[in-house]
Amino acid sequence: MSAPVEYLRISDLHAFYGESHILHGVDLRVNRGECVSLLGRNGAGRTSTLRAILGLTGKRTGSIMLNGRETIDMATHRIARLGVGYCPEERGIYASLTCEENLLLPPQVGSRGMRLEEIYEMFPNLAERRHSQGTRLSGGEQQMLAMARILWSGAHLLLLDEISEGLAPVIVQQLGQVIGDLKSKGFTIILVEQNFHFAAPLADRMYIVEHGQIAAEIAQNEIDAKQELLQDYLGV
Repeated sequence: MSAPVEYLRISDLHAFYGESHILHGVDLRVNRGECVSLLGRNGAGRTSTLRAILGLTGKRTGSIMLNGRETIDMATHRIARLGVGYCPEERGIYASLTCEENLLLPPQVGSRGMRLEEIYEMFPNLAERRHSQGTRLSGGEQQMLAMARILWSGAHLLLLDEISEGLAPVIVQQLGQVIGDLKSKGFTIILVEQNFHFAAPLADRMYIVEHGQIAAEIAQNEIDAKQELLQDYLGV
């Protein structure tokens, strides 16, 4: 078995929104083809970590090495063009466009974007609703569309923020299967989740974020042994 290849390394990352200091020396790494989950309570700094990777916070200091390139001083559009796709919690679906028009909207940032046929195979609901207006899609379909859009763009590092939030269990199960498929295709995934029971089976490793710092790292095979720590931080 080949040794893991490091794809993202964040070192001593501090980030600010205006005068507010929100990340306080975050250190984490993600290997190519891994799914890593950021767990923690609301306001802990998980979403801010995703936003900081893309340069969507204010001032950032420290180091964010992406596939061997330092990106801490790069503009957001340049970071995106290195193959980073962000699926924010608010989804950003345009009501006036059809499902397919929404899907084809982002510019392609890499040559490895999924073909439309592949996307519709992965998300059959979207194939059925391709001509429906954005507002007529269910919450689950909108979430699928938000994910599909970054797959079309050619991103290979996927930043997924609370994708299971407020969705029916059957849709959450579908999204879990999609993440498994994406991992098998070699995508690298960072999953911010409140739902531990959704994230835990999917993640190779989990980082617990607390007060804008990494409080603990837990590998998939350590979950049972570290139940007490998970209970302390997450109440699960």
